[in-house]
Amino acid sequence: MIISVTPDLALDYGHTYAGGLGVLEGDKFYCASKLGIPYKVLSLFYHEGYVDYEFDDQGNPIPKPQPQPEEFLNKLVKDDTFTIDLKNQSVKVEVLKYQKGSAESIFFKPIEPDWAYHLVDRLYIERDLEEKFLKYTLLAKASAEFIRRFVGVDEIDYIDLQESYACILPLILKIPGKYRVVIHTAGPWGHPTFPKEFFEKEFGYTFISDNISLTEIGLAAASEVFAVSAKHYEIMCKIIPHFSEKLRFVTNGIFIDRWMDEDLKTRYEKGNLYLHDFVSIRESIKKKFINFIKQYKDIDINDRIIIGWCRRFTLYKRPEFVIKAINEVSNKDSLFIISGKAHPNEGGGLDYMRICYKLHKERGNIIYIPNYTVAIAKEILKSIDLLLFTPFIGLEACGTSYMKAAVNGVPTLSSPDGGVLELIVDDVNGWLFSQPLEHIIKPGTVEAQKMDSFDYDVFKKKLQQIITLYKNNPERFYKVSLNALSTFIHRASIERVLKEYYPRIVKKWY
Repeated sequence: MIISVTPDLALDYGHTYAGGLGVLEGDKFYCASKLGIPYKVLSLFYHEGYVDYEFDDQGNPIPKPQPQPEEFLNKLVKDDTFTIDLKNQSVKVEVLKYQKGSAESIFFKPIEPDWAYHLVDRLYIERDLEEKFLKYTLLAKASAEFIRRFVGVDEIDYIDLQESYACILPLILKIPGKYRVVIHTAGPWGHPTFPKEFFEKEFGYTFISDNISLTEIGLAAASEVFAVSAKHYEIMCKIIPHFSEKLRFVTNGIFIDRWMDEDLKTRYEKGNLYLHDFVSIRESIKKKFINFIKQYKDIDINDRIIIGWCRRFTLYKRPEFVIKAINEVSNKDSLFIISGKAHPNEGGGLDYMRICYKLHKERGNIIYIPNYTVAIAKEILKSIDLLLFTPFIGLEACGTSYMKAAVNGVPTLSSPDGGVLELIVDDVNGWLFSQPLEHIIKPGTVEAQKMDSFDYDVFKKKLQQIITLYKNNPERFYKVSLNALSTFIHRASIERVLKEYYPRIVKKWY
């Protein structure tokens, strides 16, 4: 039995995720089901999801909740209820289950008292630091109680703690040798801390340090620690050198069945996906995409290359690269599809949203779709001609959007970071700009600004070359595209990921 504890999880239904971590955990869930692996994912039920946006008359993004859709609620089965102690009070927790074959998604929903019910109103959105601490303590205590009641310690092979917020669990349920931590953040600043007074009040523990890192709790309790790409492993060895003997890496992947166009997948599996047929299928996908685009803007594509940038709006992912390119690249040769949103408390990300919305209104070479979802991602990433992946070098742990694009024959122009370094060969199955970094530079510093300026010049030149190639030598462009599909499809598969995480278990069940 494998147990994965995660703060968010992206199924094909509901609003229980914010971005990459949730989507990755969803792909693991669906793949475990396909392979017949006993797999339980433990998370929280969020009444109003994460965040969507609408824009006011001045073009300002206005955050709004995501009420859970009836379709999702109808798929959840009330499995049981139990009580836990939180804030020295008895909290009633409902267990909601979504099952697919051998895999189960378990969502913990506090019912009463009222303050506990509202702890899970929103995902990653809290009123203050204490509420955040209580939210993830709730996840830990509910997970511990669920394991004791419904699983049994003897049945468990691994408990994988996904990112820092899951790392409170070992303080409650002490099972030596069972815990492993998967780190999904590259920078040292991406690991939350809480005052030791919170832990003393809730658990009676008096720590030495004044501020306690959740990641370090997990690392201390874990038998193994995973980075999510080779480059990420190098970075984490410098950030947590005192735990490096536990550290190894498994590069992220995607569930092919979830993300690959069915026609392309069928033809590839038959072994007769040749260039002529590949181009024909790609043109058919693009033709269908026109109807999707027209939901957001009535625009003529003609023979323009469709370029996508689909990410969370935050500084280190560098949305300014695509924004500048929209203003500087030929309008008649290219159409940009941007989809992404910011956390409502991230001012810089909200500024990028304002700019993209304004460009969407004023320019004929951009469509902006703010409320990025799994369903929208599936449409965009399989249908565009080129994906842009522009994170600040050294800060992307792995990334998977370029994998989802590649298995559909969509190549990526990327900075050399994360899992890209293991998968993209420049001018063979995609394109790279700039050079890998051997050390971490914090965004916003003078050194970072110099690097951004240099990187953008290289990026813009490479992008213009690709647009010219698409226009003047389409056969060569499509050869790169087909190479992306054929070289990614096995290496980027989440089946490979699960085999590397759980070799003994996958061998037994698959």
